[in-house]
Amino acid sequence: MPKILFVDHTGAIGGAELVLLEMATACRDDCTVLLFDDGPFHDRLRERGVRVEIVPGQRLHRTRREDRLPRIGSIYDALRLAARIVPIVRRHECVYAHSQKGFVVGALAGVLARRPVVWDLNDLMIPEHFSAFNINIGVFLANHVARRVIANSKASAIALARHGAVAAKIHVLYNGIDDVPFDLIGDVDIAAARHEFGLEGATVVGVFGRLAEWKGQHVALEALRLLPGVHLLIVGDALFGEDRYAASLREQARRSGVAGRVHFAGFRRDIPLLMRAVDIVAHTSIAPEPFGRVIVEGMLARRPVIATRGGGVDEIVEPGETGILVTPGDAAELAEAIGGLAAGPDIRRRLAEAGRDAAVRRFSQAAMLHGMRAHIDGVLAA
Repeated sequence: MPKILFVDHTGAIGGAELVLLEMATACRDDCTVLLFDDGPFHDRLRERGVRVEIVPGQRLHRTRREDRLPRIGSIYDALRLAARIVPIVRRHECVYAHSQKGFVVGALAGVLARRPVVWDLNDLMIPEHFSAFNINIGVFLANHVARRVIANSKASAIALARHGAVAAKIHVLYNGIDDVPFDLIGDVDIAAARHEFGLEGATVVGVFGRLAEWKGQHVALEALRLLPGVHLLIVGDALFGEDRYAASLREQARRSGVAGRVHFAGFRRDIPLLMRAVDIVAHTSIAPEPFGRVIVEGMLARRPVIATRGGGVDEIVEPGETGILVTPGDAAELAEAIGGLAAGPDIRRRLAEAGRDAAVRRFSQAAMLHGMRAHIDGVLAA
């Protein structure tokens, strides 16, 4: 009997899915990944030789985390999904839920199948991200169903506990990222990537992540107006119904007169290469992040990182030592930070090297995978 049934609601690829990809790859002889939607994430898992099962949950996908109350159809779909996946759950020793929707359905199925449930918390359960109803559902199931909650930062753990979750159940395990792909990139590769976007000779700021208003790409565009000659590479695409925001970014660039210096790369799989191809990595979220994967990736790419304060970001960046922190939503402050780094190659080099050392030391993939296995073994032993 396989040990672990990983449960995630989406077939799209976000930061949490990249973490799950590495976990499932490491456990592929002893796990199955259950998805409630097909998509590129399924393809990536299959490429790694991971067993995948898909049980569609159409109405569930219409429910958004900011919805004040769930739709009746979504409640029915969650219950129906839980009942449908019980036979799958029974073929495994535990459920490891990797998203809130996955946790809700996985917790219900775990109860029915009498299997222990672990919640891998990759979200910041705060009003800026979730409605009160969705927060309360998460807290209730964490307290009464989950054997453990694995939070991806202290900020995520504290936020859940503040809403009433039992603190003793919550354990912090930072996301880990493989540093090897960043070291395999040479000068020829970097030059080719810059040529692809016409960036030869320019100072380039890279913003990486899904296109969503709270991720703050519009703030980076506003800052660019204050930085003559600087180019902006925006890597990522809209994932969860945010196409209108993605279109507004292109309109903003046109309206602001900076369209010639903005390059929309869309969704890319060669993130290590593109991070090495820029001069500065900027994280621009206007709401607190549960962790901040792109910040660690920027550090591993040996690029100076500018990030907005709040949430898990404050646990990653030591201001002035491993990166620069700015106020969320403040385009002028962001522009000032970018301008200072653009004019200071020595500062860029110092921050980049210190950031790289800190990322390798504190956010290794090996440590994350070891911690994940230890938590699962602890739950099964109990």
